[in-house]
Amino acid sequence: MTPTILFDFDGTLAVGDGPVLAFARQVSGHAGPGYLERVMATLRDHDAGTATQFRDGYDVVGTLARQDGVDPTDLQDAYLASRRVLGTPEAPVDAAPGLAQLLDALPRDVRAVLATNAPGVGIERLLTTWGVRERFAALHYDVGKPAGLAPIVEAALADGPVLAVGDIVENDLAPATALGAATALVGPTADTPPAPVTMHARTLDALAGDITAWARQAVSTATTEATTSATPAIHSESVPTGTADSLER
Repeated sequence: MTPTILFDFDGTLAVGDGPVLAFARQVSGHAGPGYLERVMATLRDHDAGTATQFRDGYDVVGTLARQDGVDPTDLQDAYLASRRVLGTPEAPVDAAPGLAQLLDALPRDVRAVLATNAPGVGIERLLTTWGVRERFAALHYDVGKPAGLAPIVEAALADGPVLAVGDIVENDLAPATALGAATALVGPTADTPPAPVTMHARTLDALAGDITAWARQAVSTATTEATTSATPAIHSESVPTGTADSLER
């Protein structure tokens, strides 16, 4: 039995508005006057926890673009163009504070897995730059959350306990909750989670202790279950009291 922690990427492992603003700049040529200013103002509200109608920064950019009548194809092209510069000066992004320390603190028996709706371009390079790539057993891109997360969670649950970590309840956590996995919410909505979660805090660093505790308990539980299932049952037969000569013939 192997416990698994499923991590989202944007807003969970990667923080900062650089990629979102790169997306907005790509969109701005198709949007109305003042679009960038409206995006930045709404992002400030979202980060402060007052624009709770938006799932994340990308939802801010996309929603305001659609309100301006931006064509869906242009919006998708703008998104892909922004991802191609992920982690460059045009779309700077940082590792979540405490990420490397958290992954180092996890028991080696715990499998870390990335599951993101984003395309893979630039992500593995960033994980390598941050010094954490080797800690991930698998990288899943273009997952199609929320529905696309369910088979990943199911496969992991077949091998042990699962904790899903993300910043959007609907996409990152709800499918895991439905299947009986534990959940950890980070980001602007974590102060007042919109749905029940196992643990929550604004930052990954603030949750490190709880995540590590979950991982250690999961390893202990998995080890106990594996030992129990591997121990053969001992069957004894009832033997009448007395010596062989005294038994009734």
